[in-house]
Amino acid sequence: MSIFEDNQKRLKEIQALEGISDQEMSVFSAPVKSNYAELEINGRKYPSWRIVFNEALGPGKGGIRFHPDVSEDEVRALAFWMALKNSLADIPYGGAKGGVKFDPKAADKKELEEVSRQYIGKFHQYLGQDKDVPAPDVYTNGQIMSWMLDEFEKREGRHEPGMITGKPVELGGISMRGDATAQGGYLITKELIKNFLSDRQDIKIVVQGFGNAGLFMTEKLANDGYKIIGVSDSRGGVYNADGLNIKELIALKNGGGAVNEYKGGQSVSNAELLELKTDILILAALENQITKDNAANIKADYLVELANGPVNYEAEQILAGAGKIVVPDILANSGGVITSYFEWAQNRTGQILDEDYLRQLLDKKMKSGWSRVYGKYQEKPGAITLRQAAYIIAVKRILAAEKARGRI
Repeated sequence: MSIFEDNQKRLKEIQALEGISDQEMSVFSAPVKSNYAELEINGRKYPSWRIVFNEALGPGKGGIRFHPDVSEDEVRALAFWMALKNSLADIPYGGAKGGVKFDPKAADKKELEEVSRQYIGKFHQYLGQDKDVPAPDVYTNGQIMSWMLDEFEKREGRHEPGMITGKPVELGGISMRGDATAQGGYLITKELIKNFLSDRQDIKIVVQGFGNAGLFMTEKLANDGYKIIGVSDSRGGVYNADGLNIKELIALKNGGGAVNEYKGGQSVSNAELLELKTDILILAALENQITKDNAANIKADYLVELANGPVNYEAEQILAGAGKIVVPDILANSGGVITSYFEWAQNRTGQILDEDYLRQLLDKKMKSGWSRVYGKYQEKPGAITLRQAAYIIAVKRILAAEKARGRI
């Protein structure tokens, strides 16, 4: 089943729970804009996409990923999730996403820059601070955003730093963007612990995905004294029932090593890591990590989706039936896009706000998001999941905007 079809099944549940009409739900059946182009570098062609799913609340907003497995279905699903995420976060954006079917790990810096600039060359007419605002995603970063901004401004003949976020500070970015997704996920996990685990300290945590977001979030939780018993990256994982030394693991990773090289624990595969006995499993890798094939083997009582779509629809049915709690991606990983909103707002106004103030604002918005979702969940205890609660809030805000515009 495609990722997008998976999403449509979840929407059918929301429609039934809330009595939403077919006409209203048609808003979520297809993107409002879908653009495709082929990039050509050194005789090789790379399919690329930029999709805006909905823009009732504001311009499109969502990252651009470089990955050899990117597909139109994936980009469309990610754009859908961004629409819901931005709605749930109560920020003035629609949802969008971009991707290039390309392996940046096999490219040198020159080729990476060429792909970045060609992408903007193909899509610049659809982008802009009031149209559609990209950001970093899987295997893209501040340098790539810088090349993209420069190419956009060359082609458009004007400065417009607000057309893209996740930039270096020198080009109008904000320094807190680097760990914003992790900080948001950390705050949500702390709220989960407070509301479901009575602020226990003897909590064991496993983290799948030790890239930027997963690494920073692991570090924050370890600093709070929680026992991190397993972590993994794309090459495998490591496990120690007594807890891992996260400072040593981070030093290894930052030095170019893989976590399964760490000598302070037992080497495990990614599949084995997911099935470890733990209190909380943080999913910070890619989509479709937990499916009907392994859902019944998941021993964690609580799962936090720091990545987009790591638990598919069929898996969540199994997890819910087993009494597992899943904190949905559109809540748990929204810290990145909220901080992108801060950057975009500063770029548009020219006003530079103090980082301490922005961190407090991020803290407030993440906790407010949790409060709304948890409050909705408690209205029907046992009858709906946290994801359904989040989807209800997000869908209704988009529909209210569509109605106000007279579209439905």
